[in-house]
Amino acid sequence: MSIEFADRQPTMAEQADIHDLYELSVQNVENEVEFLQTTFESLTGRTGYLFREDFCGTASASCQWVRQGKDFRAIGVDIDPSVLEWGREHRVGKLDPEDRARVSLVESDVMEVETPKVDLLAAFNFSYFVFDTRDSMRAYFERAYDALKDDGVFFCDMFGGPESQEETREKTKHKKHGFTYIWHQAEFHPVTHYLRCHIHFRFKDGSKIKKAFTYEWRLWSAPELRELLLEAGFRKATVYWEGEDEDGEGNGEFTPDERGEADLAWIAYIVAEK
Repeated sequence: MSIEFADRQPTMAEQADIHDLYELSVQNVENEVEFLQTTFESLTGRTGYLFREDFCGTASASCQWVRQGKDFRAIGVDIDPSVLEWGREHRVGKLDPEDRARVSLVESDVMEVETPKVDLLAAFNFSYFVFDTRDSMRAYFERAYDALKDDGVFFCDMFGGPESQEETREKTKHKKHGFTYIWHQAEFHPVTHYLRCHIHFRFKDGSKIKKAFTYEWRLWSAPELRELLLEAGFRKATVYWEGEDEDGEGNGEFTPDERGEADLAWIAYIVAEK
């Protein structure tokens, strides 16, 4: 029996890297950086050079930021040393040497970290939803406000719609890479908006990675977040809503919108100006 186990071929799940799978499933840092820079320039009339990525994880966005040119610098902040180490090896380490020198990764709590004041600060992939009270969220937004230069801009994303309050699974096939991404909303409490989610991966050979990532968040609404940003000192907080293509699907273009659309599920950005 032990010989059979030793001789068998490893499954696709055993060979996979969950950080690679995550980025293939949910991130498009090229589009993110383009949105950050274009929006910043439209609001301030200048180019942003110094970028901070809170809850940076593998720091892919920071790495993409410095690829813009020799004057661009990025600071990634995350509390998890293992994911930062993965990012150093697999993302920062793959940059050209001159670009690599302009990315700084900091292992710290975003509520305690001290960095130089930046042009842009971003908290993406909903990680800041870990703050589950108005006081704690306002306190984080105050920290973000203080970390920015006088005309700095804070970017965060959010999701919502009726389907965000369901206990459900959404599957997305990535045929090119031979796996299926499963977003699993395992538990939702309507009274508190507590939300527990998992990410699973299933492969074409039938193998699986269950609970590759787990999140426990408060599902915040757009008006709550905008109000808290203003309470934290920002002079303006604007929702950027995604447009639609001719088939009614999201086209990846986000523009200011004071109403939005009553979609079953949506993702949007909030852009807060200091």
